[in-house]
Amino acid sequence: MQRMVRAALAAGLSWQVALFLPPQLAEYAYYAPLGAVIAVHPTIADSASAAWRSILAILLGFALAVGVYEVTRVVPNALTIALIVGLAIVVEQWRMLREQASWVSFAAVLMLTVGTSDPAEYAVRYAGLTLLGAVIGVLVTTALFPPLQLTTAVNRIARTRETLAAHLESMAAALRSGQLPAPHEWENRGEALDVALEQMRRAETQVERARRANPRAHRWQGAAGSIRDQSRALDRVAVLVDDLTTLVVEFQPHRRGLDRVDDGTGWVLADALDGLAGVVRLPFHDAADQPDDRDAAIAAAVAASNRLTALLRNSEIADDEGFFALGAVTVGMHRSLQTLEAHVRFPAAA
Repeated sequence: MQRMVRAALAAGLSWQVALFLPPQLAEYAYYAPLGAVIAVHPTIADSASAAWRSILAILLGFALAVGVYEVTRVVPNALTIALIVGLAIVVEQWRMLREQASWVSFAAVLMLTVGTSDPAEYAVRYAGLTLLGAVIGVLVTTALFPPLQLTTAVNRIARTRETLAAHLESMAAALRSGQLPAPHEWENRGEALDVALEQMRRAETQVERARRANPRAHRWQGAAGSIRDQSRALDRVAVLVDDLTTLVVEFQPHRRGLDRVDDGTGWVLADALDGLAGVVRLPFHDAADQPDDRDAAIAAAVAASNRLTALLRNSEIADDEGFFALGAVTVGMHRSLQTLEAHVRFPAAA
């Protein structure tokens, strides 16, 4: 809705401004709204980027069309058009043009069909008025204080937390039941987590882009920084969880002669995974001076991880592969807790 309002306002303003130009330009005022629409994006950085890249692509297309047309006058028009389009597609591979690359071939064909009688004049009209509209589009985007996309990013992070925690709990339940799915089945289960992670990364990137040249950025610097830290921490934990999931599913250390404490390795692993899931779900403390739910989750996770460490230290190595897999899982658990800054704030009295 906000982009719609900005685009509509920018298009109307650019049209009106173009009408005040000299008659030879005002006659083509409809090019200005085109530039305005091109330049209106959710962030100021994206608006400015789209504006100058589009104009550059248009000018490249014009120059290519004029150059090829002049040297192929004796060639049939069909061959001239084919050559221009082919070369334009090659130019569009220039990475600097990004999403605006397709304007090269469009502008080249446009120049060839309607602008060859006076290329310079047509380029000034089309590119000049489009640039005018693009500038107005960027100014409107800046003046209307584009949002920092914080709400979307917060929701994406919350969804990723829930999906990651559910993944850990699902693996813990499988360990307790003794029925771990095959590796390819775990890969299918991980698709939802992959989607959530990708959406979270995109949302974080959008927040970072929205902060550039945004007059509101300083007011929400703390919130934006928190989003960045949470997103990257969850990303790192997800990588660790993916590794330990692979180790448990493929090597199954809980079934390889390592049961030496209480209910067995499977239950110890399950408790550790459930503990980590609890910390993933609770990213913040409610109070600074007294224990809260996050403290309880951290205490449970640390206790379960320590129990897993003790199991590893006290195990009689019956299977090297299983032992090393269990060791890697244990390290992954502790690294995950460190990444989530899961520190015990109020140690129990001795």
